[in-house]
Amino acid sequence: MKPAQTMTDHSLEISVNGKWVKVPAVDIDGQKITVKGKWLKVASIHDEWWLETELEDPQECVKKLKEQATGGVRADVFTFMQKVPGSLPRFEYIMEQESVAAARTANFKEWWASLPQETRKNVRRSQKRGVTVAIKEFDDDLIGGIAAVNNESSMRQGVPNAHYGKTFEQVKKDHKSFLDRSDFICAYFENEIIGFLKIVYRGDVAAVLNLAVMSSHSDKRPANALIAKAVELCESKGAPYLTYGRFNYGNKRDSPLREFKIRNGFEEVLTPRFYVPLTGWGKLCVRLGLHRGLLGILPHGVITMGINARAKWYNFKQSINAPV
Repeated sequence: MKPAQTMTDHSLEISVNGKWVKVPAVDIDGQKITVKGKWLKVASIHDEWWLETELEDPQECVKKLKEQATGGVRADVFTFMQKVPGSLPRFEYIMEQESVAAARTANFKEWWASLPQETRKNVRRSQKRGVTVAIKEFDDDLIGGIAAVNNESSMRQGVPNAHYGKTFEQVKKDHKSFLDRSDFICAYFENEIIGFLKIVYRGDVAAVLNLAVMSSHSDKRPANALIAKAVELCESKGAPYLTYGRFNYGNKRDSPLREFKIRNGFEEVLTPRFYVPLTGWGKLCVRLGLHRGLLGILPHGVITMGINARAKWYNFKQSINAPV
């Protein structure tokens, strides 16, 4: 007999762009589903990119979410994705292909041979310039090292660094998830942490959750060394894929992060993402493609113009706030 379905309404505190906020949420048989958005409310599985299993019974979730609309957590669209990159669609809902950045990590030597020559040089360069890489336990020393990396600069990749200036307890809260199936890989220079990578194991798939390095040590290529160690760990744990977020973000095709992924053996692997309209408004928005957000609607050229304008604005703000 199938166990009885349980459902609990509540709000859930989640991290959005480095800040902790409360969002509407519903718990269906232990599956936390959050709702985000203003004009279009989209329900999705909390921390979906890091979970060990994928959704097995979406029909039950759809049913319960529709029941919620009359007096609980209201959503217009429910979305979920399959875990394994490149897997065939398992359901018949409206589907789009999610662009996932994935490296094939079953064999370290094959991954290494596939890298551009410059990337292999960068890994060796990090060693020659005194960088060592090691797995670190989640303790006060690690939290302090992460805070130091975060506090090196108020800007990161041309935008304000959301983790700059956080307290010890805030940093600890940011990084304490999935500790039972995670590794923290740290890059050291003269016994100082100059970069870190958090990898989460999801059974046959591993995922990069956080990667940050000190820009003042970028000449030592710590990021390349961290990725190489992550791939080595994946091979040892039998994880044939290492994912690193999305490869393409909607129609946004070019970015320094995308180029970094490509140079380190990540490629675009498509995996099914499903969209289930829960209301008439949701059905219309999905039909018109509005569920994709601005990055999925605007042309690439317009997105690039906006990014360039934003960078100029931040540079201008920095220049007028710089000490004389």
